[in-house]
Amino acid sequence: MPTSPTLVREDPIAMPNLASAPQAERREETGGAPRIERPVLVACRFSFHYGHRRALKEIGLEIPEHAVTAIIGPSGCGKSTLLRAFNRMNDLIPGARSTGSLRFGDLDIQAPSTDVVELRRRIGMVFQRPNPFPKSIFDNVVFGLRMLGVRDRAELEGRAEESLRRAALWQEVSDSLKRSALQLSGGQQQRLCIARCLAVEPEVILMDEPASALDPAAASRVEELLMDLKARYTIVVVTHNMQQAARISDRTAFLLNGELIEYDLTQRIFTNPRLKATEDYIMGRFG
Repeated sequence: MPTSPTLVREDPIAMPNLASAPQAERREETGGAPRIERPVLVACRFSFHYGHRRALKEIGLEIPEHAVTAIIGPSGCGKSTLLRAFNRMNDLIPGARSTGSLRFGDLDIQAPSTDVVELRRRIGMVFQRPNPFPKSIFDNVVFGLRMLGVRDRAELEGRAEESLRRAALWQEVSDSLKRSALQLSGGQQQRLCIARCLAVEPEVILMDEPASALDPAAASRVEELLMDLKARYTIVVVTHNMQQAARISDRTAFLLNGELIEYDLTQRIFTNPRLKATEDYIMGRFG
């Protein structure tokens, strides 16, 4: 496990417990005028089971718009299960079942009437290891658009360029869009996967350890990209890397044994956690 950041104790700061807060707009002091935070994703008493094994227990969580929210915790604590529940990736697992509710704005994510294809367009996913298709760079970026029925070449080219620019990859590949995506470096492949996600114009981007398989330089590029993207998208990142969570996220949720232990502003989680379990994990005493 990477070296843990230094924990600095401060005087406790009173703050509502977001894990059990109602679904409502929230004001957060930012040093000037209070800023309205609107929850984009909301979990209410959400539990999830793989067969007879409980992976998540009554999670209560509100994820605000245009921010990076990190989900941390030891292996097997339910981080990826929670992340994938938001765009119903867990539907593909035999025997999986859930209780409670998940909402995306006014949409009931788990409702049988929910269009899962449209849900996954609006809530995109980037996985731990880059997974480009064995196609050209261009064909990778526009793959989702073609699946949605976009055929106009000019539109495809425009959306591809825009997405590659947003993913900070355009300058590196603009002269070689017909080149196989498999010839790119690992870091470039991950940014290509992010561009592929952005091309279908999602509102939320879920990322499961997006930099863990990359070298430090490539991981740094991905982190910088996330900081730029949050002005336009809501981002939720699962990470084992405490320094990464502290650097890139606005809020941090700590999960342990399938339960949400603590959820707060990242600065407060890393400097003045409410619970000893949170402090022990951040300091590397377990996990």
